[in-house]
Amino acid sequence: MTAPRALQPPNFPGGVQVVQALEPTVAFYRFLYHEVGHHWAWTDRTMLDDAALSTLITDPRIEIHVLWVNGVPAGFVELDLRPSPELEIAYFGLMRPFIGRGLGRLFLSWAIDRAWSHPISRLTVHTCTLDHPNALDNYKRRGFEVYRVVQELW
Repeated sequence: MTAPRALQPPNFPGGVQVVQALEPTVAFYRFLYHEVGHHWAWTDRTMLDDAALSTLITDPRIEIHVLWVNGVPAGFVELDLRPSPELEIAYFGLMRPFIGRGLGRLFLSWAIDRAWSHPISRLTVHTCTLDHPNALDNYKRRGFEVYRVVQELW
């Protein structure tokens, strides 16, 4: 995405809010990462030891925002400003019990709005065939365009 799109601001239902984790602990981050990503074969951050992960998630150029539903964490988005002036949605997703409620499109719209609140020239996100079957469609419906396709063998 090379320019902000005219998205309708997300209107979260009652009891739903997004809160930035300003001082995320390694344990809390690992909980979020596992609960959102283990169904989709997320492994990158599991390879990091606690010290390396702590350095990463407390970097001021990394933002972690948690979606809460009635006081319970339901998902998270990690915005990475390190490739400035670009911004990457490094991780985005919902925990299994919250999938299928329409929260993914609302939360992604919120994340895109948040990303474009920074002075960036491009917003990127990566997905793959191991992600939720609706992930790519959700990204496209929010204004992302396919930029590059790579085939990797595992």
